[in-house]
Amino acid sequence: MPKKLHTGLAPEAIGPYSQAVVTGNLLFTSGQIAINPATGNVETDTIEGQTEQVMKNLAAILEEAGTSFDRAVKTTCFLKNMSDFSAFNGIYGKYFTQKPARSCVAVKELPKDVLVEVEVIAEI
Repeated sequence: MPKKLHTGLAPEAIGPYSQAVVTGNLLFTSGQIAINPATGNVETDTIEGQTEQVMKNLAAILEEAGTSFDRAVKTTCFLKNMSDFSAFNGIYGKYFTQKPARSCVAVKELPKDVLVEVEVIAEI
């Protein structure tokens, strides 16, 4: 049976879902947006700043599960503007150095009107 995972170092879910679920030796994170868990707010309006906050949120969830960015096998990335692709990649590449499989798509709108959302599947 899947186990729900929660850490106070990442934002609370803003809907009827879990921050992450563990099944077997895999972690599936929900999409993380640029909410600062300490304040509950989105505190930057740049793609670089928002991507950094997303990575901090993902790092907290990965750590809680006993894994890391290096163990990621697949990511799905959502960008509000594909024109942010290069800047997003610059930040993303600092964290996902093992280059997991990835999908990256532009979407019309994201929760809280953020610029980026990322979800991860990682080995534990």
